[in-house]
Amino acid sequence: MRNKRALFAVPYVGWMALFVLAPIVMVVIYAFSAASGGFTLDNFARMGTYAVVFARSFKLALIATAVCLLVGYPVAYMISREGPRFQRIAMMLVMLPMWMNFLLRTYSWMSILENTGLLNRFFSAVGLIGLVNRLCGTDLAYFPMINTQGAVVLGMVYNYLPFMILPIYSVIEKLDGSLLEAARDLGANSARVFLRVILPLSLPGVLSGVTMVFVPSVSTFAISKLLGGSNELLLGDLIEQQFLGTAYNPYLGSAIALVMMVIVVVCMAVMNRFGEGEEQAVML
Repeated sequence: MRNKRALFAVPYVGWMALFVLAPIVMVVIYAFSAASGGFTLDNFARMGTYAVVFARSFKLALIATAVCLLVGYPVAYMISREGPRFQRIAMMLVMLPMWMNFLLRTYSWMSILENTGLLNRFFSAVGLIGLVNRLCGTDLAYFPMINTQGAVVLGMVYNYLPFMILPIYSVIEKLDGSLLEAARDLGANSARVFLRVILPLSLPGVLSGVTMVFVPSVSTFAISKLLGGSNELLLGDLIEQQFLGTAYNPYLGSAIALVMMVIVVVCMAVMNRFGEGEEQAVML
């Protein structure tokens, strides 16, 4: 029986080795190699010139993750408190944007945020731009929204918010109702029940959501490229430039990708470790 199970696993192992392990090995080899051949650490030394890009990437990813948490937790909590029919409809609405292509969703925000886009035309039609010009003494023809850090964060939040809502909802929805009833029977009001029971027990979902939002946010390049333009270069854009752009340097690009992978893995390990500690504390 075990031999048969091992045979079924062979295609999966081969797939993982070919499309996951092999690219990682190639990235490691390129990161420690020079263009002329041989071992070198110069690729990592040159990364210091892109410290601003690293800082900007992690700053925007942290902001997007925080916004997703502040928006996603109340939404997940409210959905979990409703009836089964409402929950099914709400979950479908949350997942509905994910059925559309990622790039199409991002392109739609370009048409909304651009200088002659839907929002600026609406603000002009209702007289908001003219009101701001009169109050502030400016001469704006439109509100600059595209090609800004705010637009990049908005794109991250819009695209990754479902990844925050779903794990939190899944954890809260499965909470034992008898625990909440026991807390109320012992005299706890709604606020204390939430702070002392629901919130601690939902932390595994929160940590899963934070990980699922932060990791793609810090490594994104499509959102920053389309909504941030050339002014808001992030790590994903920098790596893409090294492999596909005019500044072709796969050795430097591999070094940046390797460092980013290590940082992401460390962040995920810390979050998982923190989640295990919280879960044990709650059980005690």
